[in-house]
Amino acid sequence: MQAAAQAALGGDIRLLGDTLGAAIRRLAGEPAFVLEEEIRSSAKELRAAPSLERARALRDRLGQLDVADLRTLIRAFSVYFDLINLAEQQARVRSLRSRAGAKVADPRAETAEAALRQIRDRGTGPDELAEHLAAALVVPVFTAHPSEARRRTILEKLAAVAHQLDRMEYGALTDSERADAAAAIAEEVEGLWLSDAVRGDRPTVLGEVRQVLGMVEGRLLDVVPRVYRKLDAALDRVYPGRAWHVPPFLRFGSWIGGDRDGHPNVTHDVTAAAVRLQQETILRNYLGRIDDLGRRLSHSKGFFAPGAEFLASLAADAALFPELKVAAHEPYRAKCRYIAAKLERTCGYAATHAAEWGAQAAPAPAGVYLSARPLLADLKVIEDDLRRAGATAAADGAVRDLVRLVEVFGVHMLQLDLRQHSGRHAAAVAEVLAAAGVTTNYLELTPDERFDLLAAELESTRPLVPAHLPFSDDTREVILTFRTMAVILEQHCPEALGPYIISSTTEPAHLLEVLLFAREARLFRPTEGASFIDIIPLFEALEPLRSGRDIMAKLLALPVYRKQVELRGNLQEVMIGYSDSNKESGFLQSAWALYRAQEDVTALGRSAGVTVRFFHGRGGAVGRGGGPANHAILAQPRGTVDGRLRMTEQGEMIADRFGHPAIAERHLEQVLNAVLRTSLPGDEGQPDASWVAALDRIADAGRRAYRAFVYDNPEFLTYFEQATCIGEIARLKIGSRPARRSAASSIDQLRAIPWVFSWMQSRHTLPGWFGLGGAVREFLAARPDGLAMLREMYAKWPFWTTLIDNAQMILAKADMTIARLYADLVEDQALAARVYDRILAEHRDSVGAVCEITGQANLLERSPILKTSIDRRNPYVDPLSFIQLVLLKRLRAGGERTAELETAVLESINGVASGLKNTG
Repeated sequence: MQAAAQAALGGDIRLLGDTLGAAIRRLAGEPAFVLEEEIRSSAKELRAAPSLERARALRDRLGQLDVADLRTLIRAFSVYFDLINLAEQQARVRSLRSRAGAKVADPRAETAEAALRQIRDRGTGPDELAEHLAAALVVPVFTAHPSEARRRTILEKLAAVAHQLDRMEYGALTDSERADAAAAIAEEVEGLWLSDAVRGDRPTVLGEVRQVLGMVEGRLLDVVPRVYRKLDAALDRVYPGRAWHVPPFLRFGSWIGGDRDGHPNVTHDVTAAAVRLQQETILRNYLGRIDDLGRRLSHSKGFFAPGAEFLASLAADAALFPELKVAAHEPYRAKCRYIAAKLERTCGYAATHAAEWGAQAAPAPAGVYLSARPLLADLKVIEDDLRRAGATAAADGAVRDLVRLVEVFGVHMLQLDLRQHSGRHAAAVAEVLAAAGVTTNYLELTPDERFDLLAAELESTRPLVPAHLPFSDDTREVILTFRTMAVILEQHCPEALGPYIISSTTEPAHLLEVLLFAREARLFRPTEGASFIDIIPLFEALEPLRSGRDIMAKLLALPVYRKQVELRGNLQEVMIGYSDSNKESGFLQSAWALYRAQEDVTALGRSAGVTVRFFHGRGGAVGRGGGPANHAILAQPRGTVDGRLRMTEQGEMIADRFGHPAIAERHLEQVLNAVLRTSLPGDEGQPDASWVAALDRIADAGRRAYRAFVYDNPEFLTYFEQATCIGEIARLKIGSRPARRSAASSIDQLRAIPWVFSWMQSRHTLPGWFGLGGAVREFLAARPDGLAMLREMYAKWPFWTTLIDNAQMILAKADMTIARLYADLVEDQALAARVYDRILAEHRDSVGAVCEITGQANLLERSPILKTSIDRRNPYVDPLSFIQLVLLKRLRAGGERTAELETAVLESINGVASGLKNTG
């Protein structure tokens, strides 16, 4: 089976590779094709017998080429990577279909049914499960973090190629049709060759919104009903004899257009526009689906009699739209026509309604769907009447699928979170309090004094912010953001907005500052017993992660904040950030601090009678919490998930996980499997106390090693800035957000994404493993029996298993020979040698530690598919790295700084990112 799968993958790669080769010959000429083959062959030989001297020779050979030839090579290898990614995606789909079609007694692993059987066998009954599902919530949240280097145009062309591969694989095509599909692939590959790989301008925020909405509309809207349908069927099989209705606990969110932390282009107007764009997109999609449903539901009154409830609904619609002509003898079709008219009216309202905070809003026109509830009522009346009439095939088919979509996506599509840095709130509060005569030195107060002052103001009923805003632009923007939220929730859609997240939360006052602005905007109305905002701290750095429990304890002990929590269902969400804690403390300490923080805050919630839900801010790269999502969920501390989980889906991982319907469906199944397994009773995954003590020691040793090297070594910053392409990455027009939080040139001010991205580009991959080798070595020196313990932990503790496996993957993607060539870019070569040698030694120690713990002679011995994928890519990634080295040297020399040279550097960055994957 494995041989057959590899043969099929090889066939796809040959088809796509030959198609690309023909395009190169035709469009760039035979010499370009010969040059590409020469460089690829040299890279393969070098990979087979690594040598620093020969690597430098290949780099120097490329250094003899002009920029035009180098760009041709970049294009050849980059397009090839995109096509290899597609072939591997097709192999994953092929494998999924093969397993799904296999006639076996047990369900596939990592499906919802497999999880249900497991928890049933542990003793969970149907009533307990139903209660659990009723309280569950799983929300992937899409973000526009700039690790997706590919343009939307490129992604669309790749999707078109994938569609043709699907046709050729599953379409039972004739020879003529197969030839047509191959021709269509050739057309798209030609388009890829002739299209710009990098953006000419940074994308706008709304452009980023459109990109993710295209993915949702083109993939998720078809996938989500299938996921729910399979879960319904699994429940019927595992727990028969009960009428199940699974609540819509799988939903989706977005940060795009709401995340304003360090992003000056995300204003209150942009947030409102993002909400409007999402509404218009989903409403137009529903219009198409309701028109299709109307064509299907041609049921005639000559063959059945509609029920009284349905007829009453139809009569109410007729009174609302007297001018609309409908087919009275086809009542379901008539109902669909009325629903379409309401959707059209809602679209017009969403596009044209100009609301103003504080003004008395005119009521929405009759028939406008301000929320999902009336639309669901209209659809349910059709579904229920079909069931009453015995037409269950229609009720369980397209009607039920559309009901599911509306339950999940409402009339808002993706729930939009808002995020801002705590410093912006503090500065705005200081200005407001000074203007109101409360205090002129708010920022100089101690954290306790700020907390007490805000607590007193929140107990007071006096307003602090006037209707007109005599403040600085920054403070006005903060206030207008909250007012815009109020308008959206009151006059557009009460389901459109998600939580308000405070990045860099380090003290309790940071949440009270937001609560104060929420009160001033009438989002928090304690005297009326109403709150329309969830306020979430984001604990990112090591110290806030460690003190998160104390921060939340102080807040929950404050009556006015406890009132806010009670008004929001007695639930407090807490976000934990993987990126900044990793950059600050190293990957070992970061992972362990996140684990311990969840345990501590969950225990606090239980003692305080408050439900805690965690929001995991994970990226694509291991240095930012990346790795398989289901493994990450299973690795969380027992009792901290409990069926409730939000997690970011960032950058290139969105296309990787949701770019193909079959893979999107599988990813969501794996997430549900993991959430069910880790939430319901079971003893597996509980660490022994000695393991916890061991991790305390290992994590601390890793942090000390990391901090000493990255922050305390005065030579490190120079090496980082010169031996990576961080400066050039800042100019790559991937995302709309700046690479640094300020103009200061320091590790602290650099955002975590370009930090990880640049180390991946230079083939060090340092953020995903540095400190592991030294920490394990120190632990083993103090514990003669330590290796046996670490191996047992790897076998039995999902947290440690996942951490080691993620480190193993990113260590395997490192190439320390090529990394040494990047060190050649450093002006002071003595400095470069000292820093590089320290990295090399830690890399060797970390590889050794992983192999010892896992019982392997070499990395990835037990992951042959991943190893084969990396080995397949290396002969193509390596030349791109060599080309990038040549281009960086020329660019930094200053004598040849042309637009073509800068574009070539950016294209090389794009190509390496596509080749390595999991780059940011």
